[in-house]
Amino acid sequence: MNKVKINTIKRTLLVSFTGILLLNTTIYTSKAQRNYENNYLLQSQKMSRLLQLIHFAYVDTVNLEKIVEKGTIEMLKELDPHSTYIPRSEVTKTNEPLLGNFEGIGVSFQIIKDTIVVIEPIKGGPSEQVGILAGDKIVQINDSVATGKICTNSWVFSKLRGKKGSRVVVKIKRNTNPELLSFTIIRDKIPIHSIEAYFMINKETAYLKLERFSQTTMNEFIQAMTELKAAGMKNLIFDLRENTGGYLNTAIDLADEFLPKNTLVVYTMDKQKDKQTYNTRKDGIFERGKLVVLIDEYSASASEIVSGAIQDWDRGIIVGRRSFGKGLVQIPTMLPDSSVIRLTTSRYYIPSGRYIQKPYEGVEDYSRDAIKRYNAGELTHADSIHFPDSLKYYTAKNRIVYGGGGIMPDIFVPMDTIKVSNYYWKLFRNNIFNQFVLSYLADEKSNILKQYPTFELFNDNFQVNQELRNKFYDYAKKENVTDSITFDFKSYLDGFIASNKDTLNKIFTSQDEVNNNDKFQQMLTEYIDTEIEKKKQADQNFDTDAQIERQIKTLIARNLYDANKSTKIWLTMDETYKRALEIINDTNLFKKLKITY
Repeated sequence: MNKVKINTIKRTLLVSFTGILLLNTTIYTSKAQRNYENNYLLQSQKMSRLLQLIHFAYVDTVNLEKIVEKGTIEMLKELDPHSTYIPRSEVTKTNEPLLGNFEGIGVSFQIIKDTIVVIEPIKGGPSEQVGILAGDKIVQINDSVATGKICTNSWVFSKLRGKKGSRVVVKIKRNTNPELLSFTIIRDKIPIHSIEAYFMINKETAYLKLERFSQTTMNEFIQAMTELKAAGMKNLIFDLRENTGGYLNTAIDLADEFLPKNTLVVYTMDKQKDKQTYNTRKDGIFERGKLVVLIDEYSASASEIVSGAIQDWDRGIIVGRRSFGKGLVQIPTMLPDSSVIRLTTSRYYIPSGRYIQKPYEGVEDYSRDAIKRYNAGELTHADSIHFPDSLKYYTAKNRIVYGGGGIMPDIFVPMDTIKVSNYYWKLFRNNIFNQFVLSYLADEKSNILKQYPTFELFNDNFQVNQELRNKFYDYAKKENVTDSITFDFKSYLDGFIASNKDTLNKIFTSQDEVNNNDKFQQMLTEYIDTEIEKKKQADQNFDTDAQIERQIKTLIARNLYDANKSTKIWLTMDETYKRALEIINDTNLFKKLKITY
């Protein structure tokens, strides 16, 4: 029996039981629907008429594509923050991270002093196969000189990416060799890995960091988990921080690896209130074992589906900060010119019934949400987050959880608010770390590999000692980056005006009052003194030497060994990661929270 016929029978039965009241409602609803459809026809005719007028009657020739695109973007802004328009020229680039590959030569690079420097050839890619190395400088691409002002990221992408099977010739400057090396590279599909890192922390506990939910995620995940289980994994720290989501079916498949067969993962509701449920379909690779999931304010969409299902079924402990809160489902539709609209068509609900979309009042307000959370203290104090009883839900084992936007973790870990020192920020901004490490390895690579042939030996024994730090400081000094607080009067003045605009407008109502009043000078001086003191305080609170050592050691490891393992060094100063390790070892906490393991 078809759906229309069933709905007709339902309405007939309801009318027979409820009499004329429901009959009147049905007539009213039907009339409202007719009005809605009539209005749709009117508005579509209006839009078509407008384009006709512009095309045939406007005094000048108009770029119709440009004005239609702008109009489309503005219309979508009126709907919700996630309904978006993708121009034809950007569709391929936008889809690459989700498809899990692009076509090119296979290098990660940085532009340093107007020169393309290879940071790392992608393992197994065409560049590695022909012998290109980290630290190589690409100075020519085919017949084009690849240095100077022309050398921007977009220009490099346009030159190095291309159709699989096509040929590109690059000329390389390597170390101090005076002669350029020429390489002919055949472009190929280059994988974009969705797993950033995975490794064993100790004999029983593993770590896995997922960047996105793409078409290749499940193959990567199963391979990584199989290796980790073979290495003795019994516990897992699953890092979804800064993971903004991806494909819904990938989120469901991944949740399937943690939850028993025939378990609800998520359901959606559309405009007609039609409900679509998504359940696990098979036995998972990690249904048993202690599980800790890390989330933060940038974990969104698919990340929230997985972490929410794990929390609702009491399968693992969620650690970190409240997630982003994206519970709207977009369906991509290609338009006649091959541009794409991703239109919100339904809403996500996780197993407890929670709707995970945060409230929104326009796109601009929505985009400032992270700032509002920070200013409200939500990122630093758990008690700054208040949920009304109306948003109270229960997990499978009757633990209280809350809806209203995002996933609230079981264990809150505040954001690290200790700002980096002025010197460290200048080093980072001027790309001194990468430049120094590439220069250092040009001389020391073979010695380090001889002394530490494996990552494990390197991680346990290599130290960024005082001698190496001094070399680094000398290098930075030669690049004109020194440990001093730069006095930039314009930036101080701009900050002063932005911070005191309302106050200044009340105190000074004319130019004469500014010219003949010392108060302005006094206020400005006090502001600058306060800001300089803040910078000095930040420098004192921030262990610059320790952070420099961590950065240098991580980059050396990334260049010499399996790149994903270098994350193990970087995480040594990550407070959320360290808290997760404590939780994994706290069996009583798992029992107290009634977590299945």
